[in-house]
Amino acid sequence: MTTVLPTGTAPGAPETDAPVDTLFIAVAQLNPIVGDVAGNLDLARRTCASAKDAGADLVVFPELFIAGYPPEDLVLKPAFQQACRAAIETLAAETADGPALLIGAPWVDEGRLYNSVLLLENGGISAIRHKVDLPNYGVFDEKRVFAPGPLPGPIPFKGVRLGVPVCEDIWGADVVECLAETGAELLIVPNGSPYRQNVYAERENVVVARVVESHLPLLYVNQVGGQDELVFDGASFALNPDRFLALQFPGFMERVRISKWQRFENGWKCLGANLADRIDGDEADYAACVLGLRDYVNKNRFPGVVLGLSGGIDSAICAAMAVDALGPERVHCIMLPYRYTSGDSLTDAAAVAQALGVRYDIVPIAAGVEGMEAALAPLFAGTKRDVTEENLQSRVRGALLMSVSNKFGAMVVTTGNKSEMSTGYATLYGDMNGGYNPIKDLYKTQVTRLSRLRNRWKPADALGPDGVVIPDSLIDKPPTAELRDNQKDEDSLPPYAVLDAILERLVEREHSVAQIITDGFDAATVTRVERLLNIAEYKRRQAAPGVKVTGRNFGRDRRYPITNRFREG
Repeated sequence: MTTVLPTGTAPGAPETDAPVDTLFIAVAQLNPIVGDVAGNLDLARRTCASAKDAGADLVVFPELFIAGYPPEDLVLKPAFQQACRAAIETLAAETADGPALLIGAPWVDEGRLYNSVLLLENGGISAIRHKVDLPNYGVFDEKRVFAPGPLPGPIPFKGVRLGVPVCEDIWGADVVECLAETGAELLIVPNGSPYRQNVYAERENVVVARVVESHLPLLYVNQVGGQDELVFDGASFALNPDRFLALQFPGFMERVRISKWQRFENGWKCLGANLADRIDGDEADYAACVLGLRDYVNKNRFPGVVLGLSGGIDSAICAAMAVDALGPERVHCIMLPYRYTSGDSLTDAAAVAQALGVRYDIVPIAAGVEGMEAALAPLFAGTKRDVTEENLQSRVRGALLMSVSNKFGAMVVTTGNKSEMSTGYATLYGDMNGGYNPIKDLYKTQVTRLSRLRNRWKPADALGPDGVVIPDSLIDKPPTAELRDNQKDEDSLPPYAVLDAILERLVEREHSVAQIITDGFDAATVTRVERLLNIAEYKRRQAAPGVKVTGRNFGRDRRYPITNRFREG
């Protein structure tokens, strides 16, 4: 077992290192897998070997890298804690010939579990720092599992005093202030910061504030990859004390780069302007959905995906995302027509499948629907046809897709958007069937916008074809579930432009009904939408997980009771 040494020393190392004027720091923007301790250890080893060949003095990994982030309640399991500790000790023993590592792991000290960062060098563990500010809002609940660490001092490394606040520690001023006051010369911040709309501006504002207050340069190292509903975008960067952006990694891609740091009379700076293009806005939303789907499928070892291609825009963009994520050979699209399926839908679905190059089958559902109706006829005698019979179509489709999944192992992609999830405009055990939903956190108006975007652009690592993959005729036609003759979504819901504007205020902003009416929306419409949102909670609890894109998704961000009689007005 590797000995945990006092801060600043390591086996065979002098108590203090001679100061250096240049540091080569490898930034490891990588994609760990939660719970795969052996795999994450191997990834760290391979990264260190490459960084050593490139002349790195230090390799910096994201937050809780050995465990994967967020580990949730898995981190409370003693066997998992022990496995993480053993991996760190193994890795530490391999650093005798360099480079040194700053790496995150859960760490137990005197019976308390911490979210920690460890400096591994010269064959041992030379310093440990614990995360101080544990986030407990939105998607985060670290106070549930970790103890807060004490305010930290700098870590001596090669005569340089490194300040190592962890992720949330820089969102307030106290930790960085303590580090600056105790002599830190350079801030290195390991992060597990998930993507959401407008997150880049928020991060930059926080980092600028800490740099201005401390007069220190800051290296922000973020992980990349999908973990259930969260997508980590990477986009690591470095800011010098003059707020000059000296390093920028791309978003949504693994990268390891060596950054050069130089000591000047007035402190340390990152040299050069190694700036990758960083996508934002709709492009970032689309890339997040693709990465989230790719990692969910691959990390859970599915051979591919299957989805119902209806000729509508939601299933079309999900098919495009699936092909961009996995390649056409791993995507199987099935059209499941009934007598209400229009000729336009058949044409549009076939066009999408052809453009994407996927396997495409047509499986009529009439026999299944009519068989269920016949079985139910004695029970339904004397009643009128209503939404019950309409939902049988959706449920037959869901059962058929799940059967294909069971037979061949491919995961069913479910295709409901956030507007539908908000209002309950979806059928349990029907179109809600599936393992994962890449557009669960995209409103219908966003789906339309991203569909037009995909026809002119795709992520750099997308595996799908260039050019138009979703016909304009499909994007432009009025949305319909096609469960009865001449059905349109607006028969049951307000126009999506109105609906989404109301929902965004109710869900993301928590505005009251009165506030929204004051904004100019029709009172009856707002009241009805608020009611639909509340009564659909039981459906959302049974929905597949999906990529978080907006500021507040259904699930980790918004946990409302199912049994709930509160209504406004």
